[in-house]
Amino acid sequence: MALRSLATIKTLSQGLNSTRLAQYRALQTFSLPDLPYDYGVLEPIISGEIMQLHHQKHHQTYITNYNKALEQLHEAIQKGDSSTVVKLQSAIKFNGGGHINHSIFWKNLAPIWEGGGEPPKGSLGWAIDRNFGSLGSLIHNINAEGAALQGSGWVWLGVDKELKKLVIQSTANQDPLVTKGPNLVPLLGIDVWEHAYYLQYKNARPDYLKNIWKVIDWKYASEVYEKECP
Repeated sequence: MALRSLATIKTLSQGLNSTRLAQYRALQTFSLPDLPYDYGVLEPIISGEIMQLHHQKHHQTYITNYNKALEQLHEAIQKGDSSTVVKLQSAIKFNGGGHINHSIFWKNLAPIWEGGGEPPKGSLGWAIDRNFGSLGSLIHNINAEGAALQGSGWVWLGVDKELKKLVIQSTANQDPLVTKGPNLVPLLGIDVWEHAYYLQYKNARPDYLKNIWKVIDWKYASEVYEKECP
């Protein structure tokens, strides 16, 4: 039995790549991060009801499902169950991406009296002018990208850390920006899943995209940009 188990694990390792298995074993569970503000402080742009449901229900569900899938993954690796390991990858990507994306999203928001809606300053502000012509042009392009996205997903402002260039990208479902390229680092992400706006804006996604800039906080984006492009 022991020899069979060792042989199975060896076969699993050969099929999935030992580096990938080591990465899986190193994965840690997530917990729901606290928001740095109260649910109602983004009103009237985003209602307190939406923020509470979005954070406590939707974000928490991604974390719960990710942690469950991770537990099942560890068990499958121990058993040498390569079929289950493969099947679980989609759940880990979807729910792990949901946690990563939302954790960035919360940092990109702030009430008006704490900097929400103020334009980016310093090196990021200059980079926006250099890459897009102006902040207004950037906002127009992001809004167009987000409005055109079919189904659910995210629209991103990122930086290519190799080329030192800002990029606008959209991702489907809960795919993180890195799925569009290993050198892409997210600076700003806007959730265009209906759960982010439907209770307030109904099917008018363009109105949501237009208004959310009034509570966008560029501090986190600026910090990440300066780290990647010193």
